[in-house]
Amino acid sequence: MVTKTVMVPTYVDEMRTCMRTEYQREDKTRTYTVYNQVPVTEEKTCTYTVMVPQQQTKTVSYTVQKPVWETKTAEYTVCEYYTEQQERTCTVMVPEYSEKTINYEVPEYYTEDVEKTYTVCQRYTEEVEATRTVFKRIPVTTTKTVKICGGYWETQTVEVPACGSGCGNCGGCTRTCCKRVWVPTVEEKEVQCTTYECVTEEEPYTYTVYKTRPVEKTCMVKVRKCRMVPCEKTVKVCKMVPQEKTFTVMVCKSRPVTKTCEYQVCRMEYEERTKEVTCCVYVPEEQTRTYAVCRYECVPEEKTETYTVCKPVQVEVQVPVRVCKMVEKEIEVPVCCCCN
Repeated sequence: MVTKTVMVPTYVDEMRTCMRTEYQREDKTRTYTVYNQVPVTEEKTCTYTVMVPQQQTKTVSYTVQKPVWETKTAEYTVCEYYTEQQERTCTVMVPEYSEKTINYEVPEYYTEDVEKTYTVCQRYTEEVEATRTVFKRIPVTTTKTVKICGGYWETQTVEVPACGSGCGNCGGCTRTCCKRVWVPTVEEKEVQCTTYECVTEEEPYTYTVYKTRPVEKTCMVKVRKCRMVPCEKTVKVCKMVPQEKTFTVMVCKSRPVTKTCEYQVCRMEYEERTKEVTCCVYVPEEQTRTYAVCRYECVPEEKTETYTVCKPVQVEVQVPVRVCKMVEKEIEVPVCCCCN
């Protein structure tokens, strides 16, 4: 074992002084003008035309259709159905059986011992010397510039419409308001930091490798074989033979028959008639009406209000900051001994 000194990072809390912005409240008074919408009602007169309905009586001629019925005779032909017996001849297939001898072969399976040579892989070990690359970490102290984001609140004065909605009915008047705006600031500061660089070294070592080599072996195995054995059997064979047959069937036939029927025919005759009807006619008539019109007038009014503003003040405060420092530490590491 060998004792080595290494640098170990240690975090320590330190108190540092920095500037912080605080805000103090301050009351102020201002006067602004408000325009009020006052309704004013006026009466106006207008003339319009309306259509007045009037009842009138007049005579109207119209034509109607009157039904007249007549009796007529017509002849028509229908089909009368009747049955009749007929003889018919057809050919049918009748089965006829006979015996037949068939020769065929059947497979027969048997086993036989056969010598078989096969190759197997034999495993053995071998020591191999090689060199490997070892990575070591070396601490390096550098300085870098960091940006610290801060800011402060600032009160700004803006002009807004007096009516609050921005509709434009107040005549374009505005009022002055104050609003708080956050103003960001960025400060640059140099900080020391420690980084570790990797250094490579070549180190010899010995390792064991597993290898294989082919070895031939012999064994007896049973092999299944097949041979064909001749056989003979007698089977029945069915053969279809045509044969004629006669049978009687009932046939349905039709013949035409003439019949007579009477039916009613309706025809329409035109007839002129007269009637008195009452109709409504619209006549134009002028009328006058009075209606009220409301309009709004803008009346100015002065008001006073008190508002609070925040005044920024710079104050020194102590802030804890965690700092990383490198401390020396002794450790024991094993030593690799290599044999030639």
